[in-house]
Amino acid sequence: MTPAFEKLQKQLKQLPGLGYRSSERVALHLLVEQPAQLPALVAALQDAALVVGRCPRCGNLAEGGLCAVCSDERRDAGVVCVVEHVPDLVAIERSGAFRGVYHVLHGKLSPINGVSPDDLNLKSLLERVASGAVREFILALSNDVEGEATCHYLTEHLPAAHPVKVSRIGFGLPSGGGVLYADSVTLKSALEGRRDYS
Repeated sequence: MTPAFEKLQKQLKQLPGLGYRSSERVALHLLVEQPAQLPALVAALQDAALVVGRCPRCGNLAEGGLCAVCSDERRDAGVVCVVEHVPDLVAIERSGAFRGVYHVLHGKLSPINGVSPDDLNLKSLLERVASGAVREFILALSNDVEGEATCHYLTEHLPAAHPVKVSRIGFGLPSGGGVLYADSVTLKSALEGRRDYS
């Protein structure tokens, strides 16, 4: 293979879910089987890189302002589902079981991996509580040590001046499992079976 092909394959291999063989197949598909798709793909990637960013309120994907969820007046802004990553938000939205709003932390506390509170999207979350607009937090974080540590940290640092109900998604998610890989029925059960977290 050529150096340019190997460079492309190396970049594709860094994407989640693509190993050596998969990245090779994608590269061959784009360069050999469907080269006409390549300019549109490159343009879409460049456009997205320029206009897609984080919602200033919740951390979801947005273009130039609030995301579609935060700007939807039909959503219950007083109930906030806290998730680790945007794909978790997408999975819960796909279930159709939640009509509140979200807050994306972009990770979870993990001292071993060097992830501290300063590395997460926590400041704007605590500001939302301090504004008095939040009635309930639903903690939809992974059921593992780091997820539990993050939940504990959040509950310990909520402003006392504005008490909120804190619940944790319940049954349905296996120990060590995450929101991203759960099916819609499991997510619906987990949201409906949430418990107080305090």
